[in-house]
Amino acid sequence: MTSSRFFNTLRTSSSISWKQTGKIQQTLASVIEKSGTTLHSGEFSTAKLFPAKAGEGRFFICGDRRSRIPASIDFVTETTLCTTLCKDGARIRTVEHLLSALEGTGVDNCRIEIDGSDEVPLLDGSAQEWVEAIEKVGLCTANDSNGSSMEKMAPFLHEPVHVWSNDSFIAAFPSSKVHITYGIAFPQVPAIGYQWFSSFPLDNSFYAKQIASSRTFGIYEEVERLRKAGLIQGGSADNAIVCSASKGWLNPPLRFQDEPCRHKVLDLVGDFSLFAQNGNQGLPVAHIVAYKGGHSLHASFLRHLSGFC
Repeated sequence: MTSSRFFNTLRTSSSISWKQTGKIQQTLASVIEKSGTTLHSGEFSTAKLFPAKAGEGRFFICGDRRSRIPASIDFVTETTLCTTLCKDGARIRTVEHLLSALEGTGVDNCRIEIDGSDEVPLLDGSAQEWVEAIEKVGLCTANDSNGSSMEKMAPFLHEPVHVWSNDSFIAAFPSSKVHITYGIAFPQVPAIGYQWFSSFPLDNSFYAKQIASSRTFGIYEEVERLRKAGLIQGGSADNAIVCSASKGWLNPPLRFQDEPCRHKVLDLVGDFSLFAQNGNQGLPVAHIVAYKGGHSLHASFLRHLSGFC
């Protein structure tokens, strides 16, 4: 085993310190392949997940030129109802659910090949199928080109950090464990209303049992407007839960009473995984409190934490 040779290149700011976790970087023990409809374009795509070497981290191979796009906040360019990564003219959209599953189950290094579209397949609108596939093939120690393993580092927060936009905010506080508290507010949709969900600690088991199966959700009265804008062309009752302001949930039952709020935690884990570097943990070791957040605010927080804005 070798310590992280990339430690000196890890993104640093005055708010975080990269520390050893006592774990070894991992990767998939075998290949995973999943296909399905994509959320925004409505096209059919296939994602193949391959083991990767220690220190490579998570990255996408996509487009006609088979471009390589690291799963990094450095390459986030669009955050309208999904997280999009772009590099050298290539892009991959709707990466958050897959990345959430990889971060949540401890797949530190992974090559992700996308065919058929510039989007990751939506599957059932949650991360559950990804988690089940990962659990089926299992994990193994990731080795580098020399056959050596590497210690896994994590970013530990040592002072409060916050960002906000109007009445939405994300704040994080030093903690010995990863702890996420999330609040949402949909007063115009009584069936959703105001919800809060909190996890402590957020470990692999809690993620798999309490977060991964929470599906994306939409407001029925907004569907037509979004489709006219070229979004959610592939959205349906099979890959999202839909709520009407006047009629309530149109395709029950929910998997959890607070499924919408839990799904926001799922999205946050996926977006915050983009802080990862060189096969290390992306999710900061902190108590993260978010209210009325979304992909854009998640990205703003990571950029602020990076010291880039």
